[in-house]
Amino acid sequence: MHPMLNIAIKAARRAGDIIIQASRNLDLLNISKKSRSDYVSEVDRAAEDAIIKILHDTYPDHAILAEESGMRGDIVNAEFQWIIDPLDGTTNFLHGLPQYAVSIALKHKGLLNKAVVYNPSNNELFTASRGGGAYLNNQRLRVSKRSRLEDCLIGTGIPFRDLTHLEAYLKIFKDIIPRVAGIRRPGSASLDLSSVAAGRYDGFWEIGLAPWDMAAGCLLIQEAGGLVGDLEGNDSYLESGQILAGNPKVFAQLLQIIQPHLSQALIENHRAAQKRR
Repeated sequence: MHPMLNIAIKAARRAGDIIIQASRNLDLLNISKKSRSDYVSEVDRAAEDAIIKILHDTYPDHAILAEESGMRGDIVNAEFQWIIDPLDGTTNFLHGLPQYAVSIALKHKGLLNKAVVYNPSNNELFTASRGGGAYLNNQRLRVSKRSRLEDCLIGTGIPFRDLTHLEAYLKIFKDIIPRVAGIRRPGSASLDLSSVAAGRYDGFWEIGLAPWDMAAGCLLIQEAGGLVGDLEGNDSYLESGQILAGNPKVFAQLLQIIQPHLSQALIENHRAAQKRR
């Protein structure tokens, strides 16, 4: 296994230990509100600090983009950049729902290169290296082979921080739900994307994500043979925060359903994101 991936796994497991220990005493946590329906606890910060310490001690010249502490180093020009979500699914965690994860991705020269998504509550470790495949606890992952939407289970995330695109999202939801076997919304984007890579979901879409929510999961899907794009099918998902993913056949069908419902605001968001690439 590549040394950088090993270091990311070490950091994710250390953060996972902090999270699990804290999960036994949820009533004692200090919790604050970042924005509407968006919470942060001392656990998020402690887990992030532990991850950054391990990464920075090993690779002091690498840039870091982390959810709670922001940017460290030259994000624009750095050859290596780590993208960190120390606790994806904080609201689940605070309610005792064991659907949350540590997400760590590494970009090399602007391309996603390494990925780790770790669910400490059930010890599931998803890993990927560009060109080296995706794995769950050392077992190779492949996206599902289902091709008929009516047989497919689709994951999603309902907008909850910024409701600007809620109407467009609901139109998409109403058009997809009668065509598929079911829709699921567990509340952790990194695990949802990992579930696509593992073939548990056949597809996934969401609006309003941050890079740390999806960077690692996107590489997992690509290395498992799936497709990832924004809601127009382009590659500006990390910049726009709008994502569609799935096995190749399901991706194409979902894209056809979604595109007619894109609002002008979403389209403009995509165009702006493409210019930032």
